[in-house]
Amino acid sequence: MRSKPEEFVLPEWVFQLVRTPLNFLWRGLFKIRYKGTENIPERGGLIVAANHQTYIDPFWLSIPIKRPLRFLAWDAAFDWPLVGKLIELFGAWPLQIEGSDPAAIRRTLQWLRAGEAVVIFPEGGRGRPDGSMLRFKGGAVRLALEADVPILPVTIRGAHRVWPAGQPIPSLGTVVVTYHPLFRVNQKPGEETRACARRESDRLAAVIQSAL
Repeated sequence: MRSKPEEFVLPEWVFQLVRTPLNFLWRGLFKIRYKGTENIPERGGLIVAANHQTYIDPFWLSIPIKRPLRFLAWDAAFDWPLVGKLIELFGAWPLQIEGSDPAAIRRTLQWLRAGEAVVIFPEGGRGRPDGSMLRFKGGAVRLALEADVPILPVTIRGAHRVWPAGQPIPSLGTVVVTYHPLFRVNQKPGEETRACARRESDRLAAVIQSAL
């Protein structure tokens, strides 16, 4: 397991500086369109949960979210040449996809309880080649319950055609990113956390699926 006390992350002013040029780049290359940006809260603890189609997804979805972000990413990706260091600089934290990772969970809860936002891809990896989603894991809902924060569901559509699995570099295309109304986890009285996480994760997936 990869573990470090605190990695260096680029300061927020760097993101503000590159936000506009990146937005122009995405619009020029991928004709990217953003919908529902009025649903993005400016403050308060928040989990951003999105479907996952390409490795560029975090950079696409973060453009309209004008606040500090951290990303939970597959721990193995941090060992990839160049990519590992890049995602670390942009605020990604390593997470073991299979099994328990208490250190990553504690770190994420501290960030959320401090009123900050974290991005999670509940599929645990990229979805299917045709753009359809894998079944969501329960981690995003569990974190929302424990930190008592809402979830911002995000749908990324068309990215699987821009950069399909097996293709070495992205191609030109059209990508639409939709930000849905805030999702509040609803735990029924007496309901076990595991059962709630499973049911609410399916409900969250249905919201994101609705804009594919």
